[in-house]
Amino acid sequence: MRRRLDAYRHLAAASARTVLVYRANYVTSIIGALLQILLLKVVWTAVYAGRDEVDGVELSTMVAYVTLSSLQMWFLMQSSTSMVPERVREGKIAADLLRPIGLLEQTFAGQLGRACVMLPLAAMVLPLALIVGDMRPPASLAAGVGYLVSLVLAIAIALLIGAILGLIAFWTLEVRGILFVYRHISQFLSGALVPLWFMPDWLRLLAEMLPFQAVAATPVSIYLGRLSSDSAVRAIALQAMWVILLYVVGRIVWRGALRKVVIQGG
Repeated sequence: MRRRLDAYRHLAAASARTVLVYRANYVTSIIGALLQILLLKVVWTAVYAGRDEVDGVELSTMVAYVTLSSLQMWFLMQSSTSMVPERVREGKIAADLLRPIGLLEQTFAGQLGRACVMLPLAAMVLPLALIVGDMRPPASLAAGVGYLVSLVLAIAIALLIGAILGLIAFWTLEVRGILFVYRHISQFLSGALVPLWFMPDWLRLLAEMLPFQAVAATPVSIYLGRLSSDSAVRAIALQAMWVILLYVVGRIVWRGALRKVVIQGG
C-alpha cells in the first residue's frame, strides 16, 4: 500500500512540474480568465441598466457570482485536462500501461498534481479578480463550509469528466475538436456565464439533468446563499451521486479502451 501511495505521489509530482515548465501558457490563461470576468461584469452591468435588482438578484450578487464561477472554472479546466490523448499520439501510452498501477489511477494522480500547483496560482489571481470583478464573504458560516464541501465534489466531477474524455483518444487520435466543443458547452451549461436561475425553464431543466451545473452553479450558489439549507444538502448529495456515476462510467469506458489497444513489436 505504501509503495502504491509513493507511486501516486511521484506521478502527481511529475505532472505538477509540467505546470511550471509551461508557465507562459498558464499566465496567458490567467489573463484570459481575468478578461472574461471584466467583460461579464460590463455585460451584466449593462443588462441591469441602472436597476438595483432583476428577478430578486442584486447586481452586486450577479457580479460576485460571475467572478467566483469564472475563477473556479479556470482552475478546474486547467487542472482536469487528461494527458492520455498526448501520450497516445506520441506512442508513450505503452509504457504507461506497463506500470504496476492502472492508467485511470495514473490519470487521476496527474490531474491532482496539477490541481495542487494550480491552487496557489488561483490564490494569487484572486486579488486581481477582485479588482476587475467583485466578491463578498460567504452568506453564512454554514454556506462557507457547504461551499468547501461542494467545491471538493466539483473538482472530483471535473477530474472524472476530463479522464473519461481523455480515453476517447483510444478510438480517435484527434480529440481537440471534441474537447473544444466540450469546454464551450460545459462552461455554458455549468452556469458559469449565465446563472441557471436566469435560463428558460426548458434549458434550466436540461442543465440540471447534466453534471456540468454541479461543477460551477452548485458551489457558487451555496456560497452566495442562493440555496436554502435543505436545497444545499440535496445539491451536495446530487454532486456525490455524479461522482459515483462518473467513476462507474469511467471504468466501463476504460474496459472498452483496453480492447482497442494494439501493441506492435516487442
